[in-house]
Amino acid sequence: MSKLTKNQKSVAEKVEAGKAYTLEEASKLVKEITTTKFDASIDMDVRLNVDPRKASQMVRGVVTLPNGTGKTVRVLCLCTPDQEEAAKAAGADYAGLDEYIEKIKGGWLDVDVIITMPSCMGKVGPLGRFLGPRGLMPNPKSGTVTMDVAKAVAEVKQGKIDFKVDKSGIIHTSIGKTTMTPEQICGNAKEFLKTIIRLKPAATKGTYIKSIFISSTMSQGIKIDPKSVE
Repeated sequence: MSKLTKNQKSVAEKVEAGKAYTLEEASKLVKEITTTKFDASIDMDVRLNVDPRKASQMVRGVVTLPNGTGKTVRVLCLCTPDQEEAAKAAGADYAGLDEYIEKIKGGWLDVDVIITMPSCMGKVGPLGRFLGPRGLMPNPKSGTVTMDVAKAVAEVKQGKIDFKVDKSGIIHTSIGKTTMTPEQICGNAKEFLKTIIRLKPAATKGTYIKSIFISSTMSQGIKIDPKSVE
């Protein structure tokens, strides 16, 4: 049996096995047990009592985290020429259409989010085989296909994220960085969970949120009491 490292012993002393913490307690504790030397991401895993195979129980949405994501998001806006300046003024790292479509076809994908306009989808649609597997394909449901590209760019830069329940009924997303204060982490977590609760499918019976865990990159998961956030 392998021995626990010094860091593992420290974590074991701080996180009580089997205990479900409040969101405020967990937001503070996740920083204390993070031992990475880099600015780790703060992740949340929420298991829902839904069957994603049924359209009536699919949970998908967007939320703007009040304290941002804590990371720099590279945004490409595929738009008509008359919208390029507005997109760049709103914070887009790249804006254009035909030239970026060709770059993507050539293998360029150095972006985190792609926003486009309905009128451009005829050209953007065929890029699905490049963008789809990487989660970069613009989608009206996530607000990345819109007439107001400048507003969409600004929201993404300010901390807007989209999420979707997976086939196991779990929503997994990053809600911040360990350099944030516990209050900022907690604020982002509350907004994220509030959005999930608001999206509760009418077809769902019984307990909606089955479990919530928060963790940082490479850290132990901390269990959160669902009753403390509903």
